[in-house]
Amino acid sequence: MAINDEVLRMPREQLEELQLERLKKTVVDCYENIPFYKDLFDEAGFNPYDVKTLDDIQKAPFTTKQDLRDNYPFGLFATPLSEVKEIHMSSGTMGVATVGGYTQRDLETWGECFARGIKFANGTPEDICHICYGYGLFTGGLGAHYGSIAAGCMTLPMSAGNTKRQINVMRTMGSTILCCTPSYAMHLADTAIEMGIDPAEEFSLRAGIHGAEPFSDNFRAELEKKLNYRVLDIYGLTETMGPGVAIECWEQDGLHLAEDFFLAEIIDPETGKVLPDGEWGELVLTTLCREASPVVRYRTRDITCIKTGECKCGRTHKRIARLHGRTDDMLIIRGVNVFPSQIENVMETFPEVASWYQIELDTIGSLDTVTLKLEVNPDFTFDEISAIERLQKKISTRLQEALQVGIKVQLVEPKSIPRSEGKAKRVIDLRTYKNMS
Repeated sequence: MAINDEVLRMPREQLEELQLERLKKTVVDCYENIPFYKDLFDEAGFNPYDVKTLDDIQKAPFTTKQDLRDNYPFGLFATPLSEVKEIHMSSGTMGVATVGGYTQRDLETWGECFARGIKFANGTPEDICHICYGYGLFTGGLGAHYGSIAAGCMTLPMSAGNTKRQINVMRTMGSTILCCTPSYAMHLADTAIEMGIDPAEEFSLRAGIHGAEPFSDNFRAELEKKLNYRVLDIYGLTETMGPGVAIECWEQDGLHLAEDFFLAEIIDPETGKVLPDGEWGELVLTTLCREASPVVRYRTRDITCIKTGECKCGRTHKRIARLHGRTDDMLIIRGVNVFPSQIENVMETFPEVASWYQIELDTIGSLDTVTLKLEVNPDFTFDEISAIERLQKKISTRLQEALQVGIKVQLVEPKSIPRSEGKAKRVIDLRTYKNMS
């Protein structure tokens, strides 16, 4: 389908009229079709029928990730299950996931949003879109897939892994747009070089649409040099749709919000007060067209700001700055959300280990690595190498099953992890992109 660029250049007044029309419908639909929202709105004294301006949404209460977990699996659906055509899930603490449902129209909206990113990359139906985000319940692969189809591109649904095959397909088929995490893009480049292939010369890439994890400007510059293409950042989350909520254009000056589908606010994470454009705070999103799983004032926990001024591309939708961290303890590891509490839950099932642990995040080559250092209990026979290796493998396997991401386990002697008089330093982040620029 053709991407509607007119809505992306709509005068602000007209765009806000469209947002208000859709906002009124959303809050009423939530109130009338989702018991959770009826109770939440009533308790907060928020009348969805009284919304007259966009600012009136500030009278509504927030929705949190815990609310979604508490209503697992279908408690926040606004449509009958017979109308839900697809389900996606993100991991959550204590084994409870957040669930997103999609009607056919929701899937078309999702495709439209991601396809805008392809257009921002100057993509056309002549492009070959190479997708190596993971397919499945994770939103990355299918979100990019629907976007590529919507943009009319030839689509290569490679999914993740099998790097050498990815490289061979990319080279022989002439892939022009690469969709994956930035760390995997770097891994592709480095592996190609190890294979004796110069990706800058032998690949046909023009652009990469990379998200699901943070990366610095220096990392971007190195990627662009190695692969001889332009890197565009993309933002999204399962709770509101998936990748495509906001995307950089060719100017690389902030991510354009899909404001016809999402209403964004920036709040002080401590007080909940809405902050003016240009001030850093927590991003809060309200879906404006989502049918199956609408959310009102969802606290993303992501720290950013609404950029001031106009983009040189001429599009009028507001832009958010690239993310500068989170307000909670969630880690993003190769595109997968992981909470330390999830790791603790697995640890508790092994009596051989103590409660003291440390998570070390690093990059080897270009891929994230995670090492979990665990203290064994004093009665564990630490000098038996075979016993250590067996226990490390068992814990690592169980973590893989629980978190869907590989974690190396290293057992260490009792009291060998440094103690602190204050808050324990559980996470040591040595990754190259930890200092956002």
